[in-house]
Amino acid sequence: MDKVFVDTDIAFDLLLQREPYYIFSARLFTLAERQKVNLYISSLCFNNLHYLLSKHHTKAESRRILSQFKLLVNVLAVDDKIITLALNSPFSDFEDAIRYYTAIENNIPIIITRNLKDYKAATIPVMTAEAYLKGI
Repeated sequence: MDKVFVDTDIAFDLLLQREPYYIFSARLFTLAERQKVNLYISSLCFNNLHYLLSKHHTKAESRRILSQFKLLVNVLAVDDKIITLALNSPFSDFEDAIRYYTAIENNIPIIITRNLKDYKAATIPVMTAEAYLKGI
């Protein structure tokens, strides 16, 4: 079973049903629900998702949505080592560096994102949800 790290944008596509990306994120998370793939997300992403959701929903509704979402993913800690790696990395986007090193430090071999250009320094496969789904 694949272990896949999911970037915040993919989760947000699902949670807000953002078109035209929703269909691919929904298929990816359906695979997780059916236990065909293990999806991972960083604890930092949860903070960002709550912030973004609260712009569209009440805080209580945002928490309810995230509680349901949490059933589909494994939440990974962002620790001192990950922050140090991100601070000293060639990544131009600090948040992406944190996500990347969270995946690396937890032996997650694939990252799913829509921001491929931000992961040019990656040494593991980085792809869109659409590309991942076509490849399995």
